[in-house]
Amino acid sequence: MNSEIIKKISELAEKYSKFSAENLSAIVKIPSLSGEEKIVVEKIRNLCFENSFDEVKTDGLGSLIARIGTGKRIIAIDAHIDTVDTGNLAQWKIPPYSGLIADGYVHGRGSVDQKGGAAAMITAGKILKELSFDRDFTILFTFTVMEEDCDGLCWNYLIEKEKIVPEFAVITEPTNLNIYRGHRGRMEIEIYFEGKSAHGSMPEMGDNAIYKAARASLLVEQLNEKLRTDDFLGKGTVTTSEIVSQSPSLCAVADMAKIHLDRRLTAGETKESAIAEITDILKNIPHKIVVPVYDRISYKGTAFSQEKYYPTWKIPVDSPLLTSAAKTYRELFKEKPVIDKWTFSTNGVAICGKHNIPSIGFGPGNEIFAHAPNEKIPVSDLVRASAFYAALPYFL
Repeated sequence: MNSEIIKKISELAEKYSKFSAENLSAIVKIPSLSGEEKIVVEKIRNLCFENSFDEVKTDGLGSLIARIGTGKRIIAIDAHIDTVDTGNLAQWKIPPYSGLIADGYVHGRGSVDQKGGAAAMITAGKILKELSFDRDFTILFTFTVMEEDCDGLCWNYLIEKEKIVPEFAVITEPTNLNIYRGHRGRMEIEIYFEGKSAHGSMPEMGDNAIYKAARASLLVEQLNEKLRTDDFLGKGTVTTSEIVSQSPSLCAVADMAKIHLDRRLTAGETKESAIAEITDILKNIPHKIVVPVYDRISYKGTAFSQEKYYPTWKIPVDSPLLTSAAKTYRELFKEKPVIDKWTFSTNGVAICGKHNIPSIGFGPGNEIFAHAPNEKIPVSDLVRASAFYAALPYFL
């Protein structure tokens, strides 16, 4: 039966190639920065209604949930539909919100990261409805918000507030059509240093907080070289990404300084271990460590805060989900998939990293275009991705 289903899915995904590209073009044309996703959510809601999804609703935070099936087993297929800003418009050859379809690509901000995944999900749902999907699965296509600002926040809300707990999840961030099974975690760390102000003409009378921050940054640089490595996920890293200071005037010794650290966490590293390392290297420099909290209000006016700690995750090579995904890929595309990992962070930090729900990544588009000018995605990737999302439930 699977071979016949695979044949039909492949044919329908190709048949709906233009449908996928035009839907992606339409949602690329709608700017949707984090916290400002209302209009694009409404557009995707209408597309799901028009294509006969069984149920379409938004959660309390503002993410859209489109359901197909009523089975006992729940699988979630996720795309965040917020984007980063455009950056320097002079670097764009084609306007970032044009949604231009040309030369086999859809162009524009968010086409790769990651509205392309969202468009392919809509097509996958259309295919499943046309096939009268009847397996014992409830498939939740989740179009989530605020990921670019705070990865995983939307899924912490879905799991902790909405009590939606899938058995498996597929993250449709760009993977260049490879199958990913994890990525490093990350956290943000702020370190504060106190000083004592004095007139700039008499610096010896004060205690310059900037010098403490500078010495601390050099120690952070040395720490980066000593962090642990994982055979699959790679090395943990830490870097000073910002330094700010405060003084009564530019003619005075700084009485406060702060450095901001970007910490990437490999397997075995946690928030506690990362903070312990910083505490140790700064034992001779008075300081205060803070893990900042994200507390922006969503477009629905909902407050849901989260500490800026995003746990590492990976699933085993013999995971049933990964095995099923690899078989789906081989049956659809008649070739062996590449199993790899993301360099950047995704909603997987919450789904799998925090809540231990087995997850994989499979998404259209090349990661190198994420957050970059001249973002574009091959229409052929949308075809393959929509086929994969529709076929996977038949192999689980």
